Amino acid sequence: MSNDTQVMLGHGSGGSMMKRIIDEVFLNAYGSTEFDRGDDAAVLPGTEKDQRLAFSSDSFVVTPHFFPGGDIGRLAVCGTVNDVATTGAIPKYLSCAMILEEGFPMEDLKRVCQSMAEAAKEAGVQIVTGDTKVVNRGHGDGIYINTSGVGIVREGLDLSGANCKPGDKVLVSGTLGDHGITIMSCREGLNFKTDIQSDAAPLNHLIASVIEAAPNTRCFRDPTRGGIASTLNELAAQSDVDITIEEQAVPVKDAVLGACEMLGYDVFQVANEGKMVCVVPPEEADSALAAMRNDRYGKDAAIIGEVIEAKNADSGCKVYLKTAFGSTRILDMLVGEQLPRIC
Repeated sequence: MSNDTQVMLGHGSGGSMMKRIIDEVFLNAYGSTEFDRGDDAAVLPGTEKDQRLAFSSDSFVVTPHFFPGGDIGRLAVCGTVNDVATTGAIPKYLSCAMILEEGFPMEDLKRVCQSMAEAAKEAGVQIVTGDTKVVNRGHGDGIYINTSGVGIVREGLDLSGANCKPGDKVLVSGTLGDHGITIMSCREGLNFKTDIQSDAAPLNHLIASVIEAAPNTRCFRDPTRGGIASTLNELAAQSDVDITIEEQAVPVKDAVLGACEMLGYDVFQVANEGKMVCVVPPEEADSALAAMRNDRYGKDAAIIGEVIEAKNADSGCKVYLKTAFGSTRILDMLVGEQLPRIC
């Protein structure tokens, strides 16, 4: 048990503090079999025989509300669509609840809603219900959005972070850190010679293509808060395995890497909003990679590592990074808060 006595920003970071509050507070209070799985969406029985539904919910509190490559509305749709799609489901319907602060410009609200409509159309989903609340001036940050999503799980699929096996290959659908560094540069007024944009995108079509090409895919996971480091540690823990990553194989834009080095950030812990981690059997890795690269959002996809047997599961499963210098270091889950209010 932790010694946490109050909620801190780090409890929403996607790292080890967030895992503690989930395990010790939420799971302890109302955990269920579906909740315990630890995946991005719950898989539930549907209304018809053998039909299963995927259900997920997410809240978005990013500042600034508008940034290169997207806005809080696009994030809200893409984030929930992607969580539902990680189960192998076809996302169908979204809800949208907005908490607005008195004084928020109506033109900005219309702009956010239009962005949500465009992202939903791209993903092929419908926004079918919602809620609106307004809080007093000074008691919010302009706009917060919650979206929940429902999808129909493809027959025969059982994707989960608990399915990874030694020998499996780890893929990522594109360059890391784009979203987190975009938000930080906007927030702090930083200028870079190369334009950096958020990668916010609906990835359900990319996921469908990978499943068709690699039908024995183990799992998908979008490396949002906490970055790919936290995501891989979650998968390792769920499957009781270790994971080894080749640093030189991981796609990162030079501008993002330079910004991380300047600011003192670990690019592996920086948030992404339009990337997907995928674990597949070794014999299907090349097919999965080709499917990713054939999608508009997977042009920079790469095979970056491998699942291995846990060296010492009693001390906790680990993720190892083989560096460009030939050394190996442990790639830890994010501790505390690196980039606050990133989504």
